[in-house]
Amino acid sequence: MHTGSVSTNSASWIGCLTYQSRAVLRPSESELEQLVAHARQRNRSLGVTGMLLYENGRFLQTLEGPPDGLATVWSSIQCDKRHRDIEILTEHMVSGRLFSDWDLLLYSREDNPRRTTRASDLAPHALAHYVPGLAQLALAGDDARINAQLASIAEQGWSADDILSHLIEPVARAMGDAWLADQCCEFDLTIGISMLQLAGHAVRTHACTGTLRRSRYSILLATAPGESHMLSTAMLADQFTDAGWQVEMAFPETKEALANQIAAQGHDAVDIALSDALTRQRALVKLREAVEASRKASSGHLVVVSVGGRLFAEATASAATVGADHARRNVGGTSVRLAQLIRQGRTLQ
Repeated sequence: MHTGSVSTNSASWIGCLTYQSRAVLRPSESELEQLVAHARQRNRSLGVTGMLLYENGRFLQTLEGPPDGLATVWSSIQCDKRHRDIEILTEHMVSGRLFSDWDLLLYSREDNPRRTTRASDLAPHALAHYVPGLAQLALAGDDARINAQLASIAEQGWSADDILSHLIEPVARAMGDAWLADQCCEFDLTIGISMLQLAGHAVRTHACTGTLRRSRYSILLATAPGESHMLSTAMLADQFTDAGWQVEMAFPETKEALANQIAAQGHDAVDIALSDALTRQRALVKLREAVEASRKASSGHLVVVSVGGRLFAEATASAATVGADHARRNVGGTSVRLAQLIRQGRTLQ
């Protein structure tokens, strides 16, 4: 463990380590539960928090805590005979915890994620039964049938927000699952996402032409640095434009590029989006860094920071996880919520 070699003058800083490894034998559900139960008890006693991702025989884990406690946990991990090919990906000091609420959060792709059941899980939205068919049309690049399907749904009285939030976004997630399961190639996924972007724009344009333009706030809609999927960013652009906002878009490669654009333009709010199709737990660390860079860049004026993506839609992560003011579960109503946050912030100034 090399955490002690990182110098810092702040006693509040903690160590953070991320590693990956391979299982010697793929664990059963009960074995994973036992592993996590033991790790949680140990971590809690040492003040260590973190996240464990298990996917098809591979482990990815982030651990954070006081250097001594972290060193003890790391020593135990290195001696564990249940995994091999252990490789440290990052090791550094941080000023705050990313996983402060979790002794150890487990996400397993071979087993269902263990999470609290929500009412929405028990009562699927009425548009949910359209999702599989629309995902197949999108992966096939059949824009004519996609548009015909959405036109039929709109004629039933569904609003643009309902269609975007409860149909198009779930379709993106279904396509992401298909790609992860090797049921389609990356090219098909890219084509499908493009089809959804066009469909989302058409839904918003035709369904909301009478929207009252009642605000003059400005927002920067950006994909997370390096993120290639921009579906929600494109749909948000239509929503905020319809609501009368001044909208700028950015697709930065680095957090520095994002920060430079924020500093130069002085927006009231910024939304930073991860993929709506894929679940990327490792992206949370970089997203938190992007949020921190955005706040530093806007230190001369008040800016509301919003984030979105599949991790937030499925409640795997929250706004607090990455230091944001708001996390989108879907695109619907985002412009209203951010306007509220801007007004609240100005009242407190």
